[in-house]
Amino acid sequence: MEFKDYYSALGVDPKAGEDEIRKAYRRLARKYHPDVSKEADAETRMREVNEAWDVLGDKDKRAAYDALAERVKSGGGTGPGGFQPPPGWDEGFEFHRAQGGPADHADFSEFFSSLFGAAERRSASRRNFKARGEDHHAAIEVPLEFALTGGEREIQLRALELDEQGQPQWVARTLRVNIPRGMHPGQYIRLAGQGLPGHGGEPPGDLYLEVRIAPHPLYTVDGRDLLMTLPVTPSEAALGAEVEVPLPGGGTGAVRVPPNARPGLKLRLKDRGPGGHLYLVLELALPPADSDAARAAYEQLARATTGFDPRRRLHAGAGAAA
Repeated sequence: MEFKDYYSALGVDPKAGEDEIRKAYRRLARKYHPDVSKEADAETRMREVNEAWDVLGDKDKRAAYDALAERVKSGGGTGPGGFQPPPGWDEGFEFHRAQGGPADHADFSEFFSSLFGAAERRSASRRNFKARGEDHHAAIEVPLEFALTGGEREIQLRALELDEQGQPQWVARTLRVNIPRGMHPGQYIRLAGQGLPGHGGEPPGDLYLEVRIAPHPLYTVDGRDLLMTLPVTPSEAALGAEVEVPLPGGGTGAVRVPPNARPGLKLRLKDRGPGGHLYLVLELALPPADSDAARAAYEQLARATTGFDPRRRLHAGAGAAA
């Protein structure tokens, strides 16, 4: 674990005043808020900014952090495994969990949890504090076929738990999760009581698992629906045809391509997606003119469609622009 520089995260000097730190946080929060930011790493940077503000925006936490930073500069708290908080580093400080803060502490880094998570719990214990345990969030990825059918699945997670001294420790946990049929991306599965332990005898928090669907070679997930490209020949598109297509979950089904179908046309197969439908997007596949018969067929088609100009709109548009 590395020692985190919260001042660098906010882009301020360690000697910056409260107002300067507050302004830096507000500026970065506007820049990286996931609802408005177009930055590729907006979500990660927003968590870093929130974590830095949680510490530097609190007088007691900032004072304790500054004192610890001085010890780190002189070699304290570092070893072969990286940074570890020295015993009693927070002695003399009283930390309170901020209510209505900008982010859930469960989203913060291991560095924050190892320092202020444990310190807040010790302070709360000294004040006879009672509170339900924090909720945890994690993401699981399942194959498309599994999302369609549902079932029980074993997953492994890296979770934060408290040891006998109340210190947070990262441990590997194996859970069996029942995934309902028809789950689609963005849905959550709630596992009651699988979050952090509560304080003062209160119940633990919950674990929320965000469902994600693994990439598939044929289908693209679009919300509750699925998309699949369906290649058709010129004759199938022009005259109409019944074609066989593979179906999600296995098997095939017959689909009717209407006459005069155009590339990009969507055909719907009802209730074949994870909570929605399967849409087949037509794509024109041209047979190669690699034989005398194929070339003769193309020549005959050209003679039969001499009045058809696929570039007519381009010429009309160029004339209008001129």
